[in-house]
Amino acid sequence: MSTTIPVRIRRQLDEAEGYLMLEMPRNALRILEGRSEWPLMTFEANFLKGEALRSLDRHREALACLEVAASLRPEDVAVALAQGWCYKRTNRLAEAVDALERALRQEPDNALIHYNLACYWSLAANAPKALEELAAALQLRPEMRRMVADEGDFDPIRNETAFERLVRDATPSK
Repeated sequence: MSTTIPVRIRRQLDEAEGYLMLEMPRNALRILEGRSEWPLMTFEANFLKGEALRSLDRHREALACLEVAASLRPEDVAVALAQGWCYKRTNRLAEAVDALERALRQEPDNALIHYNLACYWSLAANAPKALEELAAALQLRPEMRRMVADEGDFDPIRNETAFERLVRDATPSK
């Protein structure tokens, strides 16, 4: 986080971030909603509030904060991932894909970004792109293949021969 923030405000932001790390988003939100000027102040306040709201499944509200954070730091991968998560859950798949492709430009070797893009492309019924991204994710982190069987996002392409082959070939023989 930025070092140009006054100490008193830094402490409040750190406290809110701590609550998020402890999976206590309501406590973080209480802090972040306790100052009317937070949304106008910092990237950190908007990002943390967006994360708290996302944790509470308040995705539309989270997006308002995350979009402000993204406008302040468009290169921030954590913001793009959070936006993708919320866009998907508000049925805005094209924007979810855009957010993750922005993140991928920053971190092309991030398996989580590739995996989530595979999910979003699958939901968008674009099997070739979904398979391309899933292959990249599994290449970078083969252990991710354990997640594929239970991932409902892959249901639209699960019966594709290429999907079955990719998952089979990524699974070590016993």
